[in-house]
Amino acid sequence: MKPVTKVDTSENSNTRPETAESLNHSYERSSGLARRSFLGGAAAAVAATFVSLPASAQTDAIEAAGPERRHQAFQKRLNAAIHERNIRTAPHRSNGDEDRYASKIANFSKALPHNALGEVDLGAYGALLDALSSGKSADFEAIPLGGTAKLVNPQAANTFMLEGADSHALGTRIVPVYAGNEQGSEMAEDYWMALARDVAFADFETDPTIAAAVADLSAFPGYTGPKPVTPATIFRGDTPADLNGPYISQFLWQNLPYGAMVLHQQINTNIAGDDHMTTYSEWLNIQNGVPPSSANQLDSTPRYIRNLRDLAAWVHTDHPYEAGLNAALILLGMKAPFDANNPYGGLTKQSGFASFGTPHILDLVGGTCAAALCGGWFQKWLVHRRVRPEAYAGNVHNHVTGAAQYPLPARLLSSPVLSAVFGKFGSYLLPLAHAEGGPSHPSFPAGHACLAGAAAAALKAFFDESFVIPNPVQASPDGLSLVPYDGPPLTVGGELNKLAANIARGRDAAGVHWRSDGIGGLLLGEAVAIAVLRDRRANYSEDFTGFSLTRFDGKTITI
Repeated sequence: MKPVTKVDTSENSNTRPETAESLNHSYERSSGLARRSFLGGAAAAVAATFVSLPASAQTDAIEAAGPERRHQAFQKRLNAAIHERNIRTAPHRSNGDEDRYASKIANFSKALPHNALGEVDLGAYGALLDALSSGKSADFEAIPLGGTAKLVNPQAANTFMLEGADSHALGTRIVPVYAGNEQGSEMAEDYWMALARDVAFADFETDPTIAAAVADLSAFPGYTGPKPVTPATIFRGDTPADLNGPYISQFLWQNLPYGAMVLHQQINTNIAGDDHMTTYSEWLNIQNGVPPSSANQLDSTPRYIRNLRDLAAWVHTDHPYEAGLNAALILLGMKAPFDANNPYGGLTKQSGFASFGTPHILDLVGGTCAAALCGGWFQKWLVHRRVRPEAYAGNVHNHVTGAAQYPLPARLLSSPVLSAVFGKFGSYLLPLAHAEGGPSHPSFPAGHACLAGAAAAALKAFFDESFVIPNPVQASPDGLSLVPYDGPPLTVGGELNKLAANIARGRDAAGVHWRSDGIGGLLLGEAVAIAVLRDRRANYSEDFTGFSLTRFDGKTITI
């Protein structure tokens, strides 16, 4: 009945015997990142013959060379396919919680029918597993739902990718277990982020809610955020340069050159205190797939991102690779230098365009989008099926109120954040920034993070990562203006890393993801982009030494 996956059912599966980095770096090593171009000598010979002919004979020469060119194209595609077939597929292991808990409390079930405790109907969950195992559309259509919300694209989990790594080839870490301290710390962090949504980043040093969050998370076993936890580091991401400068990346603040227009990045955000799903009836209805009873309330004044609520609003309505596209346009607008390996950098009579120019860059940012999402959707639906924070918080509420008993981490149950949430909202549910809560697909890895990780890798491969961002800015505490930033220099590579982390952390700030969802998504998206770059590397005609980029782990590679 269950999809075929390798399952680690040990209680200690949260100790990360293998990480996404180790699995995907193994993939990179076995793939031979700098794969040579095939039949290059034959192509050069054909080109030399062609250019020596008079113009009147060139058409005939092209036609005569047609079969040879077709053979070269076929050989490249065939060789790429054989290459991908021979690469060892990363192991795929869940954390074992689905087998550990018969009630499926640790797994995603939103939009299926639930009982009064928010526990999924086991018949419906079994139908979901049957459909995931068969992959048949008719079986998905037979899954009982609890309301009108639809499951989001589970069939994408079986999509084949014909460029770069197949969607089933790359690995991720084993996600934190339901009863472990790491998941407990991530739940506490999501609660604190919800309570601090309206605190301006500029006020973190003096705000009492931030001080309470710092004290709690500093002493939380299993917490994996930046340490030491201080007002300057709290809620930040884990990429290199994430702790440099303002919380928000320059690519979310700087003016955006969009063709003949220049756009200011003031956004339509939500009003202060616009929190949702804090009553039990509303929470239960939404778990069953019933539409929310109220909508988000928009602030009538556009603002630059100045707090977590604004960041959550940005990642609520963005298009799939909007962050990467905007960053590319900003870099092109500021005339940021290309990577030193760009083959046109030292040429005086040629420039890049379709290859190694603007169209190439923009295509790659978008071109990795579907691949990154399909890789993520495979992990979501067929491997992990991780519970969303909003559902986990429902277990917390029922446990603390005595309605049920769950194996929740003791340190979470003693955290002061629970009394703070109850004191403000009258329940132990997680206040959601989005009226509908999280989307109807499993939590790990975060789709936004997959996209952001892929886009960041693509842009770091094309641009000089060491280039210092000119005229850096930061939002005023009210978000109505930008003011100069005069701290240590901010580089392209660092701000692209920060942008990726901002997108991932914005989903946590909304309450729809866990910290480890974002980290896992960034690493998977990066690995997808590297695989695509590797495949494209084999097809250029220029003298090219390879794409160079610094991964999220700080190591520089050449592809």
